[in-house]
Amino acid sequence: MKTPLGHSLRSRLAVYAAVVMLLLNVVVSAFVVWGVRNQAVIVHGHQTSGRALFVLLLIKRDQLGATLPYNGLDGIQVLDPAGRPISSTPNLAGQPRQTDLVPRGSMASDVAEEICDLPAFPGTCKTVAGLIAYQPEGDYRILAFSPAVPWYASPRLLVFQACVTALLVALSYFGVSHIVAKTLAPVSAITRRLADITASGDGAMRLPVTQHDDEIRDLAVTGNHMLDRLETAMRQQDLAMERQRRFATDASHDLRSPITAMRTQVEDALLHPEDADWPETGREVLTSLDRLQAIVGDLLTLSKLDAGAPSSRESVDLGALVAAETARPRAKQVITSLRPGVVVSGDPLQLVRLLTNLLDNAERHAERLIHVTVRQQDGEAVLEVLDDGAGIAPEHREMVFQRFTRLDASRSRDAGGTGLGLPIAREIAHTHGGSLTIEDSDVGARFVLRLPVFTER
Repeated sequence: MKTPLGHSLRSRLAVYAAVVMLLLNVVVSAFVVWGVRNQAVIVHGHQTSGRALFVLLLIKRDQLGATLPYNGLDGIQVLDPAGRPISSTPNLAGQPRQTDLVPRGSMASDVAEEICDLPAFPGTCKTVAGLIAYQPEGDYRILAFSPAVPWYASPRLLVFQACVTALLVALSYFGVSHIVAKTLAPVSAITRRLADITASGDGAMRLPVTQHDDEIRDLAVTGNHMLDRLETAMRQQDLAMERQRRFATDASHDLRSPITAMRTQVEDALLHPEDADWPETGREVLTSLDRLQAIVGDLLTLSKLDAGAPSSRESVDLGALVAAETARPRAKQVITSLRPGVVVSGDPLQLVRLLTNLLDNAERHAERLIHVTVRQQDGEAVLEVLDDGAGIAPEHREMVFQRFTRLDASRSRDAGGTGLGLPIAREIAHTHGGSLTIEDSDVGARFVLRLPVFTER
């Protein structure tokens, strides 16, 4: 609301309105003065010629003397038919003909002009009215001189115009100031509320919305939408940070476990090197290294998926891919039901990794059998992996897709997994535009993968 000069928007708009009103009044006043002065010049010309009519009567009565009274004029000069001055007021006695102004019309007509720097009136302007008196011996010309009308026509007109201008300028300033203040009051309320939100950090606060359907209401509504999204983003950020902290804690624990095991194995062997079974110790350390390598590999895979690393895409027959993968020997029996021709678009290596993770998870928790089904349903390719184990409670079905999630002992990752297989599988499903969920089943856990069916364009 403040400019670098310290003037508020309200003051600036009020000043702008006052300046515009002042300029408008100056222009209008100039036209008014010009029109009034033109009328005043005409009236003053008639008055001047009217004051000189008595000279016309003197000429008609043959009573014209050498000296004439002023009769409220600055001077009078009478010219004979030859154009020579024969009579005048005392200030024009002995003066030459003052002007070549020639009256027009009959005896009753007159003409008036403003003439400056007359011989008898240097440096000033005078209103000169001319009359003509028709006589048998010729036409006599009467020139009457009076002060010229000033440019402002009248001091009273000038004062009146100045007062009107000042009044309108003042009304414009205070009127616009009041209107702008009333208009910007909601903006001030929004500013104060934003300051309160900033100071308190309470993202749940909202901006006041006016009842008028105008731009300020749109501003408040848009601001509230922004605050809604900001609050949601902050909640998501808090959740992400919490997940990140939990992930770091769990990852450090899982990485520390094989390292601690290796250290213990090596330290035990070093306490009694002569009695230690070094080949067995080596095999135990190698097993811990394998687990450590699996965890690190899964972490790198998740990092690439999170970063959106590009992958190759091609048409993949999901049934053929499952048949090739399930052909490898496993500890539990795998029963397949594969519909041919179910083709998806994806990275074969990532899809194999997804399937392997699901089969490894099912193998760890199945009693005897693993059922794998591939079919097409409602324009989607559907892959199901079902084990005959203890199953997963509905309230825990989303938790297993969180990284390093621990459930009860029956489905603990300590049975050989890293705790990252299912999160990796879901991330791969998402990068392929699909979904991976756990759905209801009569026995065991039923993992269902849904991917868009590949269509040639």
